[in-house]
Amino acid sequence: MGLVALAPFAAQAAERPNIIYIMADDMGFSDIGCYGSEISTPNLDGLAEDGVRFTQFYNTARCCPTRASLLTGLYPHQAGVGHMMDDRGVDGYRGDLNRHCVTLAEVLKSAGYRTYMSGKWHVTKMINPKTDADKHNWPMQRGFDQFYGTIHGAGSFFDPNTLTRGNEYVSPFADASYTTKDMANGEFYYTDAIADHASRFIHDHHQATNEEPFFLYVAFTAAHWPMHAFEKDIAKYKGRYDAGYEAIRAERYQKMISLGLIDESNTELWKMPEDWKETKHWEWDKRNMEVYAAMIDSMDQGIGRIIESLKNTGQFENTLICYFQDNGGCAEGYGRGGVGGPRADQPTLKPLGDDYLQPNMTPTQSRDGFPMRTGKGSMAGPADTAIGYGKGWATVSNTPFREYKHWVHEGGISTPLIAHWPAIITGKGELNRTPSHLVDLMATAVDLAEATYPKQFHGGESIYPMEGKSLLPAFLGKEIDREAIYWEHEGNRAVRAGDWKLVAKGARGKWELYNIAKDRSEQTDLSEKMPGRTRELAAMWQAYAERAHVLPLNPRGNNRQNGGKNQTKK
Repeated sequence: MGLVALAPFAAQAAERPNIIYIMADDMGFSDIGCYGSEISTPNLDGLAEDGVRFTQFYNTARCCPTRASLLTGLYPHQAGVGHMMDDRGVDGYRGDLNRHCVTLAEVLKSAGYRTYMSGKWHVTKMINPKTDADKHNWPMQRGFDQFYGTIHGAGSFFDPNTLTRGNEYVSPFADASYTTKDMANGEFYYTDAIADHASRFIHDHHQATNEEPFFLYVAFTAAHWPMHAFEKDIAKYKGRYDAGYEAIRAERYQKMISLGLIDESNTELWKMPEDWKETKHWEWDKRNMEVYAAMIDSMDQGIGRIIESLKNTGQFENTLICYFQDNGGCAEGYGRGGVGGPRADQPTLKPLGDDYLQPNMTPTQSRDGFPMRTGKGSMAGPADTAIGYGKGWATVSNTPFREYKHWVHEGGISTPLIAHWPAIITGKGELNRTPSHLVDLMATAVDLAEATYPKQFHGGESIYPMEGKSLLPAFLGKEIDREAIYWEHEGNRAVRAGDWKLVAKGARGKWELYNIAKDRSEQTDLSEKMPGRTRELAAMWQAYAERAHVLPLNPRGNNRQNGGKNQTKK
């Protein structure tokens, strides 16, 4: 469509906008203030107050597939990342971005944009920084002009593995380009580092070339486990969760209703099972949520610095900022087994040198020589802990929805989407109830950049067509016409067409049918009462699965021949 086609709206924007996509990690639908949370997120709340909040925006239920889908505007299997970074022997599950897709950076760079990324990549093979890596799918080989972040997915916030500047690994403790004087809190913390580098890219772009627009992709790892945060941020939430899971969940539910995000007439706050709640080690689990809240608080502070950089360089008014999350809250049991305890009085291991490159997702020790602590009773927060916040708090995060990260019920795939663009979005603080998906963000960027999405790229390779729809009409209060939205992850399947959603758990799970307009929390399965509708949507899902490389469903093979680069032509 393009801005040119949208007079009188085009006249409000003097030039093509800068585009910033900000993604958080492992957070639920209700985890930020303007979506119902008690956690302090004034900067995101401010963007929402002056922008648009989507109430039915979706991701893919897991980190790697979401990142592949966001970057390419395709369903994840089409990009080669139907699961994680393991090669399962078929093209939809290679664990590497293939050459039949193009990234946002590749498309926008071709349209004259400068392209920057800060944060988590996680769309290529897992690697060890002690060995040479195949970098063909690293950010700067996929269209980004500058990159700072991690190639791998999760890790310590105080000592992340695969930390990279450009194309070279770097230790956070031996990085001449980012020293304590550059760090927001005077100490390395990955959330701060991501925000600080995003802010630096904005300033550097303004100084180097104020003529070209820019695209900036900011991929935070907050609030993915391990639960790590500064004590000053944790202290803000001391005692905030004393009332327990159900009380906080009910508080969020009522706030969401008051904000208009949900309606109690069609969204039930279902009862949380008692065995999901920690009782014996309650002080420990309460601390986990305090740290989780601090991690989100810290991320919002970083987003505030990014906003300030835009204002300081005169680029705030004509910049589209979109904030969203990669999957729902995470119920994984990371670090929660067994019984732990307090930190030793003195280090028991040899300290690591400043130039040591951390090779492990979970370090075996802290830099100063303390072994990692896990288990109930090991109080999360410091660098020598490796704990997740568990199913009880994930249920709170996903208020009021069912299921979690991995699953494609609403709790696994529902994310906030805040869109802020002062030059164009005039409906300040409005809610948009259009069902939409992160595949739409490629189409939106192509639209706003007046870019040409290629039919061929990478030396003549054929490129799959975009799957998404531009959200620009929705920003302007107009309708978006689409047939359906589809999901598959680990055999969990779903299709949404209009108000109807068909969903199943696992490759052998039965189809469940819900009318989302009347039952957003998916409590009343209508599949047996409406077999015709069930068959119709199942046939739509099957057709999608056959064309989008979803099948065979959830393969377990491990064929690493050709390094995952052997892709079937279109």
